[in-house]
Amino acid sequence: MLQTQNPEAPLNRKSKRIQWLKWLRRIHAWVGLWGAALGLLFGVSGILLNHRMVMKIPAVKMEQSHIEMALPQPLPVDAKALALWLQVQLSIDREASKISIDPEKTVTWADRNIQQPSQWRVDFHSPQQSVTAEYWVGNTYVSIKRQDANAFAFITRLHKGVGMGTAWVLLADTLAGGLVFLSLTGLLLWTKLHGSRLAMAGLGLTSLGSMVFITLNSL
Repeated sequence: MLQTQNPEAPLNRKSKRIQWLKWLRRIHAWVGLWGAALGLLFGVSGILLNHRMVMKIPAVKMEQSHIEMALPQPLPVDAKALALWLQVQLSIDREASKISIDPEKTVTWADRNIQQPSQWRVDFHSPQQSVTAEYWVGNTYVSIKRQDANAFAFITRLHKGVGMGTAWVLLADTLAGGLVFLSLTGLLLWTKLHGSRLAMAGLGLTSLGSMVFITLNSL
């Protein structure tokens, strides 16, 4: 006994496929819109960072200055106290990014053993500037180095998250996740809309092969 095929079945499958593709393209577009501004920032700063060593772009500049400041009496009792004093004296609106202590030690100089005092180092970082203070315990002054970023250095420091908090890190993570999503949905849209899996495989393998070839030549 012959069974008749429902003529609407292929149309229903085609309609569902079209709806699914519309939904995928819409999500792809919204995710791309969410990351557009951050993508521009990270793209420009990524180019600048990529050219730090080879084919340098002379755009990123940090203006440096150095001063020595007399310390109050009595002297700071520890590195944390020094950091708090510097924060007030230099009008820095954030806490120290890093406080490090190099303990007292004996060093050899011209065949003599010399006792070297402890060194305290306090760093304040923000996207616009970096302030580093170095103090040898027992001195009555502290050495301070300051670096001020120009516009291009500012965006590269944003790229690296210098002086930024947890909120910025999490925001940048959403961009990274969005790029992964856009890559996967882009592949799906290519295969569903263009249908040329051979062309997709060839393009992908060419890109991967170029990356591997250049990497191996750089080792």
